[in-house]
This record gives sequence, structure tokens and C-alpha cells, in this order.
Amino acid sequence: MKNRIKRKMIKILSGNRETILSVQVADTQRKREKGLMFVRKLPENEGMLFVFLEKIYDGFWMKNTLIPLSIAFLDSDGEILKILDMEPCKEEDCPTYDPELSYLYALEVNLGWFQKNQVKEGDYVMLD
Repeated sequence: MKNRIKRKMIKILSGNRETILSVQVADTQRKREKGLMFVRKLPENEGMLFVFLEKIYDGFWMKNTLIPLSIAFLDSDGEILKILDMEPCKEEDCPTYDPELSYLYALEVNLGWFQKNQVKEGDYVMLD
């Protein structure tokens, strides 16, 4: 069977509000490296959840990514530690978007999705 990407529904808790998001799960090195490269359109309430085996202290880049994205970096409890906006990059040398903290998960969505849905740092993503 081909290395198919899993999908799951996750809930984001912001105070008394719950927002549902459908995500593709990037839980292998290969899936994390590919990410949302070459994706031309991401539906409104969809994203990609990057799952790491242990906490990492590193940034993301947008090489070969065609759409602008927002990214949330999460700790092991699903708390949103930092949100950054990222621009597409078709160059050879792309900037790195570094949260400057360690995290276990990262959640990519369309640019501005977090703001539009009033999701902010300190909110929680329910991962199970």
C-alpha cells in the first residue's frame, strides 16, 4: 500500500468556543518534508498537522509551497505556543520561520485562518 496520508478531525478550544478543523497528518519524516508543497488550494477549514517523535527546536520553510500559510506551534498538551504567518517561496534560498522555542506539533492552515477564527496563542488543540 502506498504511503497514504491520514486525515483526522481536531478541535481547537478558545475559551468557550470550539472550532473543528480537518487535517492531514504528517507523522513520518517523508510526509513532514513534503508538507503542503505544490498544493494549489487548501479548503477553508482544512490544514496539516505535523507530528514529531520528540520535541524539536527548529523552523519551517516554504520552499515549493504555492499558497500563503499560518502555522501554530504546539506543546505536548496541544497548547498553542506561537503563531507565525508564512509566505510562499519559489526561490532556491527560502527564509526559515522559526518560533524560537521547542514544540512537538505544528499546525498549518490558510494564511489568516487563526485570526479569522479568533484562535490565539494560549488556546488548545485537542489532538485525540
